[in-house]
Amino acid sequence: MELLKQDVKNYLIQQLEDSIGIDNDINELHHYLINEDYFIIGYYQARKWLEKESVFECIEKVREYEQDNFGEVSTDFSNEEKLANMLAYVLADEILNENDTFQLFSRMSSNFDEDKKELLIDSLRNS
Repeated sequence: MELLKQDVKNYLIQQLEDSIGIDNDINELHHYLINEDYFIIGYYQARKWLEKESVFECIEKVREYEQDNFGEVSTDFSNEEKLANMLAYVLADEILNENDTFQLFSRMSSNFDEDKKELLIDSLRNS
């Protein structure tokens, strides 16, 4: 899953460089970075991205996340685009929650500003 996770991390960094999520509550950053736009558009691109790893592992990761967090599984696993975008959502959540800088900012419960953006970008690049 590391190849896919690295792709998502690179996407998060790009979103941050584009100032996505600025001036919003830090605890909503995951939503702004990954849930306001599609990570992947197109069935072919989604299939190729998922095939970098085991598609079955991708399905299981999304299934487990949805069951644990939402109490039910709602992603249509027969739709590569929906699966890829939900997997990106799950991996982004993991990346941010494993990042010490993001965790520190989350505990502060403040708005996400330019200074925090630069620190988080550096932290993600070095993790």
